[in-house]
Amino acid sequence: MSLVELIADADERGLTASGLACLDRCVSLLGGDDEILRPLWASLADGTDTEEWATRLEQVRLKLGPEDAAVAEADGPGAPPATPAASAEGEATLLARRMLATAPATRSAVGMRAWADDCSVAALRIHRLLDASAVGPSSVDSHRAGGTEGISPLVAAELRRQTTVLELLAGHGAGGLRQALAVSTEGRRVLRAVVSRRARGRA
Repeated sequence: MSLVELIADADERGLTASGLACLDRCVSLLGGDDEILRPLWASLADGTDTEEWATRLEQVRLKLGPEDAAVAEADGPGAPPATPAASAEGEATLLARRMLATAPATRSAVGMRAWADDCSVAALRIHRLLDASAVGPSSVDSHRAGGTEGISPLVAAELRRQTTVLELLAGHGAGGLRQALAVSTEGRRVLRAVVSRRARGRA
């Protein structure tokens, strides 16, 4: 199944895990450490109610800093920046911040499906922006639908991680959360290394 089909078929827990995993892999762009989103992952595992999810989400937002105007006015995490970013890193950071800003406080299948879909697009765009080997135009929408033409290595790896998380939750339910978190942790380390390498190249 394509990534688009997996998102369409996922239940509320799978959708929440999918969006959260995308954010988790990109959270270092916001200055977050490896533990910053653990309370949200824990809420999926222990079955906390919507009120507790909303409380934990707000705590994460406060720790990662206030939203700026461009984020507050965004249509969604995958939307193009409202204002031009100064660099690929700047645009990537804005996309990551939108993922956090638009996370639903209420965990419903409808709301989480829209968020998971937007986070999927945003995460793939972030990886393409930061992939030094990416050349020429490439549509992340076509990749999400199963196309591979023009896909760069970093985007291909992110696409596999997104697919794996959804497959784990579809196949194992709450039992797949630990493996999904491990997949996300690996991706976070990869992206952090990419950002560090780009920074050294500019020094």
